[in-house]
Amino acid sequence: MLRQGEPPTHVLALVAGRVKVFRTSCDGSILILGVRGPGEVLGEISILGGADRSATVVAVDLCEVRVVPAERFLFLVRSLGLQPQLLRHAMTRIREGEEWRAEIATLPAGPRLARTLLRLALPGPDGQADIGLDQAELGLAVGLSRSTVAVELARLREQGIIATSRRRIVITDRAQLSAAGKSGCGDA
Repeated sequence: MLRQGEPPTHVLALVAGRVKVFRTSCDGSILILGVRGPGEVLGEISILGGADRSATVVAVDLCEVRVVPAERFLFLVRSLGLQPQLLRHAMTRIREGEEWRAEIATLPAGPRLARTLLRLALPGPDGQADIGLDQAELGLAVGLSRSTVAVELARLREQGIIATSRRRIVITDRAQLSAAGKSGCGDA
């Protein structure tokens, strides 16, 4: 839908479906930055910053989007006085990224994975809180190997906190998952 390194010619308004956002480093490694759902505007940071796209956006589900050319987007932002809201939105994304990096650097695997599952969960096509990533992609999002993710997911599944199927992770007990995310870091 959007490709890292391309010029910022337009934004996408996500009307329906989910997308994953990721960044590829110069050595080819991939970092999952997030999963976004309906109501999100995609690609606005590049247009506002006047720089090439910093990430790639790929559909997780069947998506419906509206394409807004860059000039039209900037005109709407100015004419509707949306600069303060966009600045707050950008700052929220920066804070989320900082929090995520801190978790990757400091938390044990279990709480790190639990917090990431909560962060990434969006309603899937059937309305359930679905992650939209497979185990390997989830590992890329939390800085863990696929095997470590598999072990931690099995533990959560045994506790009835999540349910898994082929390429699908569904949260079944959000409160327990939140508690698991607090364990091991002194704020439980």
